[in-house]
Amino acid sequence: MSTISKIIKEHYEWRSQVFKLAKADIVKTYSGSALGWAWAIVKPTITILVFWFAFSVGLRLKSDIEGYPFILWLIAGLVPWFFMSEIIVQGARSIRKYKYLVTKMKFPVSTIPTFVSLSKLTVHLCLMVIVIIVFAIFGRLPDIYMLQLPFYMLCMLLFFVEWSLFSAMLSSMSKDFLNLVKSVTTALFWLSGIMWDVNKIDIEWLKNILLFNPITYVSSGYRNVFIYKIWFFEQPTHLLCYAVTLVTMTILAIWSYKKLIKEIPDVL
Repeated sequence: MSTISKIIKEHYEWRSQVFKLAKADIVKTYSGSALGWAWAIVKPTITILVFWFAFSVGLRLKSDIEGYPFILWLIAGLVPWFFMSEIIVQGARSIRKYKYLVTKMKFPVSTIPTFVSLSKLTVHLCLMVIVIIVFAIFGRLPDIYMLQLPFYMLCMLLFFVEWSLFSAMLSSMSKDFLNLVKSVTTALFWLSGIMWDVNKIDIEWLKNILLFNPITYVSSGYRNVFIYKIWFFEQPTHLLCYAVTLVTMTILAIWSYKKLIKEIPDVL
């Protein structure tokens, strides 16, 4: 409990600096290029179009899903993945990236993964505005189910902030862990139900395992908002599995912080 109190206290006392550094991280990410901020939109757009072409034109999967064109179904689940994939890797390397805050300043280490996560969330929010506009262009205007979109965003942010703290602490001690994280990111994409419907799996035990995958929960949740029109409380088992995963990741993050915080400045 003392470690939890310390982390919360650091976030509260340094909250102003956290938001300023989140803004600085965004500027640093897109500075030095002619298009600047536009890359935050151009890169995801290209990825979406490539997948749409491969599945709709190449594999000829043109059938609508719940009355929605395949491109809309694809966007609904793929856009949150852009945030998650970014933070899986960037969260893991956040302390190494900002090691000067640890070695040259008396800056709370626990807040570094947080402001990196917030910077990526800002880009995600911009993309979600575009997604809503695209749905409106297709005649799918926002409805009452849109009210639960902030809930899924919060679920996504909470888990990956905890993941970032856990993985960043370990990555600071070992580059091998960071390389492992980079290696499994593509596998997570294809195994987490982003390009296919988890509910259509016939193998029951495999479906149950995927319920504990937060990537699956968030991606499916976004599609529940935009496509399937299902409230999050209508799937209590899914919510419970996510809660168990979040608590587990929180425990791991606190453990890694408590175990490694004194050694990190020397290692970096």
